[in-house]
Amino acid sequence: MTFRPCSRVACLEPSVATLTFDYGESLAVLGPLSGRKEPHSFDLCSAHAERTSAPQGWQLMKHRVVADDPDAAR
Repeated sequence: MTFRPCSRVACLEPSVATLTFDYGESLAVLGPLSGRKEPHSFDLCSAHAERTSAPQGWQLMKHRVVADDPDAAR
C-alpha cells in the first residue's frame, strides 16, 4: 500500500483509518484504513480519527483495530 495522507485540510500525517457514511441510515463508520482510496470516503490519521464525531442525529460506529488494542494480546 502506498502512503496516503490524512484527508483533513493541511494535515500531512499518514492515514490509519477510513471514515464512510451511510446517508440512508444516518450512520458514520470509522474503521481500519481501507485497502485502496475510495472517492466517497475519508482517510484519517490517528489524531483526527480519535477526535471524529458523527453529525447531530447520526450514529458513529467505530471498529477497533485489533493490533492497536493493548488488551488483545492477553
